[in-house]
Amino acid sequence: MSAPLLTSLAEPDGDRPDALTVAGRSCSREALLGAAGAVAARIAGAPVVAVRATPTVETVTAVVGALLAGVPVVPVPPDSGPAERDHILRDSKAALLLTGPQGEEDAGREAPAGPAGTPGPAGAPGPAGARGGAGPAAPVETVPVDLAERAAWTGPEPDPKATAFILYTSGTTGAPKGALISRRAVAADLDALAEAWAWTAEDTLVHGLPLFHVHGLVLGVLGALRTGSRLVHTGRPTPAAYAEAGGSLYFGVPTVWHRVTQDPDAARALSSARLLVSGSAPLPAPVFRDLELLTGHRPVERYGMTETLITLSTRADGERRPGYVGTPLSGIRTRVAAEEGAEIGELQLTGPTLFDGYLGRPEATTGSYTEDGWFRTGDIAAIEPDGFHRIVGRASTDLIKSGGYRIGAGEVENALLDHPAVREAAVVGAPHEDLGQQIVAYVVADGVSEAELIDFVAGQLSVHKRPRKVRFLDALPRNAMGKPQKKLLPPA
Repeated sequence: MSAPLLTSLAEPDGDRPDALTVAGRSCSREALLGAAGAVAARIAGAPVVAVRATPTVETVTAVVGALLAGVPVVPVPPDSGPAERDHILRDSKAALLLTGPQGEEDAGREAPAGPAGTPGPAGAPGPAGARGGAGPAAPVETVPVDLAERAAWTGPEPDPKATAFILYTSGTTGAPKGALISRRAVAADLDALAEAWAWTAEDTLVHGLPLFHVHGLVLGVLGALRTGSRLVHTGRPTPAAYAEAGGSLYFGVPTVWHRVTQDPDAARALSSARLLVSGSAPLPAPVFRDLELLTGHRPVERYGMTETLITLSTRADGERRPGYVGTPLSGIRTRVAAEEGAEIGELQLTGPTLFDGYLGRPEATTGSYTEDGWFRTGDIAAIEPDGFHRIVGRASTDLIKSGGYRIGAGEVENALLDHPAVREAAVVGAPHEDLGQQIVAYVVADGVSEAELIDFVAGQLSVHKRPRKVRFLDALPRNAMGKPQKKLLPPA
């Protein structure tokens, strides 16, 4: 019989009072289990429950309570506007929305910080039942989570095949789709990561990532509750907060790690950690090198998607190379579907961590798999002879076909970021009547000209991979996880 999904909660004896800390508020695992038991008792039997995923102890309690009761969880971004929020609630058919204490709804109208510690996207949730862009949402009952409530939950462990989460993910077109993530997929992924990273109950995990994504919620909360490690969620992922947390294992996105390298004192404070893990977007090679210089650690990079959870990673006891996301985790198989003679192609994979399809979207589910049953990631990758994987970018935006060559945008971006004047870079392919597509670079930089950057890349890579145009911006558009949003870039 497999272990319960939330392993450490099954044996709370001897628990420390600060086993879980979120934005400065702490509780023991035993207290979390009691409060979550009260949530489970209130929502048992519900088909689906939404959770307003603020960085609070209440959010963790709500998620744990739903998982205890076997009710699928739909995390709702706290800064989502009425249209997005209503789409998620309507599409998932959630009848309950779990929130923090009274007054949190109003406080949440001030957008939370993104990964870089700056204000998040504008837009605040409307009242339950507010109209979105596609008609009225179904009535939703708001249920505040009270940490003072206690109940001993005695229900059976839900079926491992049951849905744990419905995670909404945006594609290239249309409204966000709900990816169905099973309990066994979560358990398989967390166990594989614990093996890869030597993650145990002796660790203290530190991060400040949003609790409505795989990275912050599944890895960053359930990972700690399954391994038994202490968790410190910093609220905002600032360099100072990371430095003060005293962790052994740190999670961050590239924006976070870049900010850490800009604060040398904070970076040096992380030298006592065991592992620094980066994900959710490619870590620029200069940030990798700066982290190593300041902290003494070569960061662990990993790769995953909402639909697959984490599937590739470098290892705690293995080699870590800038620009590479390592090898497949236990149970995962990968392949690259490349045109004849090409070094790069679409990454496809199979294994126990894959989702069970898109909610109510059978055609989209079928279209995400090959005829022989491999999941199509839509990411362009290369696999080295030793099995190390390098992600070049998204097929829809990052595979550039120019003058007969297939060029990965990520390789050109890393070359640009190696220039000391460049702080940010995004590369796209723009229509060109002779080349088919030309390489256009958008950069945030000071004291350097377009011609200098073009020549710099030509000196670093093959000449055909140089940008034909460079546009200078004050900042790149990014989402809540710090990923550049290329579709929001100005016209080339």
